[in-house]
Amino acid sequence: MPNLTRLCLAASLALGFAAGAHAQEGADVADPHQWLEEVEGDRALAWVREQNAKAEAELAATPEFKRLEADLLAIYDSDDRIPAVYKQGEYYYNFWRDRNHERGIWRRTTLDEYRKPQPQWEVLLDLDALNRAEGENWVWHGADCLRPDYSRCLVALSRGGADADVSREFDLSTKQWVDGGFFRPEAKGGLSWIDRDNVYIYTDFGDGSMTSSGYPRIVKQWTRGTPVEQATVVYEGRADDMYIAAMRDHTPGFERDFVSRTIAFYNDELYLRNADGTLTKIDAPNSTNKRVHREWLTLELREPLEAGGRSYPAGSLLAAKFDDYMAGKREFQVLFEPTDTTSLAGATFTRNHVVLNVLDDVKNRLSVLTAGPDGWTRGEFAGAPEFGTVAVSAVDSDESDALWMTVTDYLTPSTLSLVEPGRAPETLKTMPAFFDASTHEIEQHFATSKDGTRVPYFLVRPKDMALDGSNPTLLYGYGGFEISLTPGYSGGVGKGWLEQGGAYAVANIRGGGEYGPRWHQAALKQNRHKAYEDFAAVAQDMIDRKVTSPGHLGIRGGSNGGLLTGNMLTQYPELFGAVVIQVPLLDMQRYHKLLAGASWMAEYGNPDVAAEWEFIRTFSPYHLFDAAKDYPPTLILTSTRDDRVHPGHARKMHALMSEAGKDVRYYENIEGGHGGAANNRQAAHMDALYYTFLWQHLK
Repeated sequence: MPNLTRLCLAASLALGFAAGAHAQEGADVADPHQWLEEVEGDRALAWVREQNAKAEAELAATPEFKRLEADLLAIYDSDDRIPAVYKQGEYYYNFWRDRNHERGIWRRTTLDEYRKPQPQWEVLLDLDALNRAEGENWVWHGADCLRPDYSRCLVALSRGGADADVSREFDLSTKQWVDGGFFRPEAKGGLSWIDRDNVYIYTDFGDGSMTSSGYPRIVKQWTRGTPVEQATVVYEGRADDMYIAAMRDHTPGFERDFVSRTIAFYNDELYLRNADGTLTKIDAPNSTNKRVHREWLTLELREPLEAGGRSYPAGSLLAAKFDDYMAGKREFQVLFEPTDTTSLAGATFTRNHVVLNVLDDVKNRLSVLTAGPDGWTRGEFAGAPEFGTVAVSAVDSDESDALWMTVTDYLTPSTLSLVEPGRAPETLKTMPAFFDASTHEIEQHFATSKDGTRVPYFLVRPKDMALDGSNPTLLYGYGGFEISLTPGYSGGVGKGWLEQGGAYAVANIRGGGEYGPRWHQAALKQNRHKAYEDFAAVAQDMIDRKVTSPGHLGIRGGSNGGLLTGNMLTQYPELFGAVVIQVPLLDMQRYHKLLAGASWMAEYGNPDVAAEWEFIRTFSPYHLFDAAKDYPPTLILTSTRDDRVHPGHARKMHALMSEAGKDVRYYENIEGGHGGAANNRQAAHMDALYYTFLWQHLK
């Protein structure tokens, strides 16, 4: 069974926030920019178009910009990119966008075809054709197809890329929408199959049915041909919960139904739904990542656990027989236990094994575990490289031990292989080189933060780089929600930055997951400043080693990373020559009041509590801005259709800075959702804007 909570929150892990009111020292004062929070108000959109025109005139009018934009679009549209696939029955499915399919096509092929350099694909759904026929701007959000024949699918489509979407039933055998089939109107939530005539539905049912975070509070069982108003309530959460959902595990011989109550990030309850509709809670701490696969229950600990007379440290992965656990037994086997330098990056079940993916000082190491009568035995995983990011996922965990293995780093194009434990990998696809990487090399360094903590970072630099402080350098970071940043190949970064002679650095700061739960928890709430001190330490380390200097050092971050770069701008302006802030959270006073903001109070704190506002205000860029200070040139990017992080954050920060006469420009994509762009052309345009901006100010 997939991890239900992670599935429900996958769209949210990139973050989602609300706008707030400007204040000083916690006082409730009027915000003159509050009107910019009216997302699609005529006045606000007129303001957006005016700012966009100014940014376009400054950054997009040159032949150099046009060339870069075209180069980036060619990369993003390339037919030579690796088409990632997932197996359903005998077919391998893929969603694909290129120059001829702006919104994309859903398609499938066979494994034999997929092995070929140019596979033949069967197109199932063409979103561009659908948009023309329906006069819409649908963006693909995925499909859930019903086992065992996978002929009926619940397809999710979003208008303009927002998180809110619709669900529609699709017949793969006819390649048509099912007349009178299951349909969920536009809202945050979803549908999932129980059987051909029943689904779980969690969505907006009307007043009081959504949580304060804007996600479903109620899940129901809905039978085909009946009004949704008559659907049976399965579970009701509380208004201050984050997300309620349900799903069926369709694994043959292990069919089970589960209900998930997500209270906040890394705080959830999982229930087994019994045949009579009653629920039995899986009695494990809310902070654990709970996963059921066939006969096994695994618990990934985020806090220490005392059970069965033993102590298990945070970051461990434990396994128990599911039925025994539900019967009250607490006999665990330890599949992984962290060290000072290691953390669990993932555990993948195949039919007969568990493949552990461990980060050791932010480098992937794989091993294979096999259950036997005397417990689990450990073996080596053949074929994984010594350096680079290695990711594995099961091809079909019910039927085989086959795995997809993706290998990449900053300078090496990604490869996709088919591998089984104990056998050499079969390379299926290799991404082409989109830029000349021969001039650069990769290094890992460690900076020392303010409190003495050792903070790793990667540096991709020209081989002939002189240590004289003159090198244009772009530093990227995130630092939140236990998300790890590992090396990855980006044609955009390569073409837009490295190929032109720049150095590129990625900081593995606290708040992330590079060293497991402890690394994340070290920068929560009142300790948020440690993430920013880490990032500043990495910047200072590169300056001290004369890799670069403040006038040549630029930074970029999006979402929670936009909050990071917003704090770098307002707290450490002397370190940087240019700042890029994307889809950001910037006003922390009322972020929890709108959109999905309430779900991040475990990360940042509750501004309505006076004691917590005292520390929150110390990392709220909108409140830290000082008109009397000098700030480096800044570019703020966002999207109108972002219904996770309210565009008002970006709008208001730009208004505040520009009215004070600061060197700031702004661009808001009218579509795009939290990713900023709804298609490759929009992505190329926005990326070309920030690369051009950085080169103008750092070269």
